[in-house]
Amino acid sequence: LLRPVDVSGVTVSRASLHNYDYVQEKDIRKGDWVKVARAGDVIPEVLESIKEKRTGDEETFEMPDECPVCGSTVVEDGAYYRCSGGLSCPMQLKRSIGHFGSKDALDIEGLGEQTVSLLVEEGLVERVSDLYQLGKDDLTGLPRFADTSAENLIQAIQESMEQPLDRVIYALGIPHVGRHMARVLAEHYGSMDALMAASEAELRDINEIGPEIAHSVVDFFSEERNREEIERLRSHGVTMEYEAATGALDGLTFVFTGALENYTRGEVKELVEREGGRVASGVSKKVDYVVVGADPGSKLDRARELDVDVIDEATFEELLS
Repeated sequence: LLRPVDVSGVTVSRASLHNYDYVQEKDIRKGDWVKVARAGDVIPEVLESIKEKRTGDEETFEMPDECPVCGSTVVEDGAYYRCSGGLSCPMQLKRSIGHFGSKDALDIEGLGEQTVSLLVEEGLVERVSDLYQLGKDDLTGLPRFADTSAENLIQAIQESMEQPLDRVIYALGIPHVGRHMARVLAEHYGSMDALMAASEAELRDINEIGPEIAHSVVDFFSEERNREEIERLRSHGVTMEYEAATGALDGLTFVFTGALENYTRGEVKELVEREGGRVASGVSKKVDYVVVGADPGSKLDRARELDVDVIDEATFEELLS
C-alpha cells in the first residue's frame, strides 16, 4: 500500500510485490520510500527502495511461522507461502465456503458471495461442515431471507450431500487439485479414507500426478484440522465413497473440436463424464469419437489420419439418447 502518487496520468496507491523472495531481494521495508513504475504502461510495479531516505524506523518484513489467525503452520509452496489450516482457518473461511458450494464442486444453489458473507458474519457458519447444521429458523429474519428463500437454500445444502466423491474432493480446496485431478483421485482410490492414507510415492505412481500434486495432497491430509473437518462432513452424510459413473457413454473417450451449437466446452465435458465417458485433450488411437463443431481445428485432420470415427453434434446427442 502506497501513499497515492501520479504515474503517467494514473493515481497509484497499491502495487504488487509478487512474493516473499522479491521483497527480500529488493530489500523493501515497511515505511520505505520507493520508486514506482507501470510495467507495460499498465501494472503498478515497485522498482526499488530509496535507501538514502531511510530514518531507521522502517520495519523489515519476516514471514511468520504460524498463521496469525488460526495458528496453523505456514508452509512454503513454490515461490509462495500459505496457511496450511485450509478449511478451519477463519480468514480462509468465506473463500472456502464459496468454493465448496460452487457449481463445479457441490453446486449449492443460492450460496453466493453475499450469502456466504452473511452466514459467516452472523456467526452461523464457522467451518464448512456447519452448513449442514443450518435450519430454516437460522435464516428467516436475516437480510434477503424470507420463508421461501430460506427453504430453498436448506434444501440445496441437503441435496449437496449426494454429490459424488470426486466433487467432494474438489470442494475441499486442496492446492493444485482441480476438477479433473479430483476425478482421477476418486477413481483410483475409491474412497476418502484410502485417499487420506495415500503416501507421496503411491500418488506419484498414478498417471497424470507429479511430485507437486502428490506433495500437496499428502500435506493437506496431514493437517489434523482438515481431517477433523472431513469427519464432520462424513457425520452429516456427505459422500465419502466413489461410485463409478455408468450411462449412455460408459467407457467411451471423446475429443471435441470446433464450436458446438448447444454446449460450452465445460458443459459438454461435464455431460460426458456424468454419462460414464471421458474427454481427452488430444487425438490418439485410444479415442472412440472426435465430435466436430463449426470451424474445427487440426484435431479433425489428426482423426482422419488415425481413422478415428468423426461425428457431428447431432450424432453425439443420438449417442446420449
